[in-house]
Amino acid sequence: MKRILFAFVLLVSISIFAQKIQNQTVDAACAMCQFKMKTDKGCAMAVKIDSKVYLVEGIDKKEFGEMHSANGYCKIMKKALVSGEIKKGKFYATSFKYVE
Repeated sequence: MKRILFAFVLLVSISIFAQKIQNQTVDAACAMCQFKMKTDKGCAMAVKIDSKVYLVEGIDKKEFGEMHSANGYCKIMKKALVSGEIKKGKFYATSFKYVE
């Protein structure tokens, strides 16, 4: 009985603290320049999911393109198709792709 209770509590706590995102189209841009977030990382990619902005972790910065180019993520907001999970106030991406 204790094992069943422990397993149930573990599953509930995981679902509370980690929200999975699967192939969702979101707004993506620089946290500081476009979303006006204060961040110690300077210019960093962020996504807006369900009206909340999260810094993106787990993807190489090169995937986002040149941040300060004419169409870079510091200059304009783009749409992206993302998958991953939200944990500890950040979005840990397993896939990230800009969409037209």
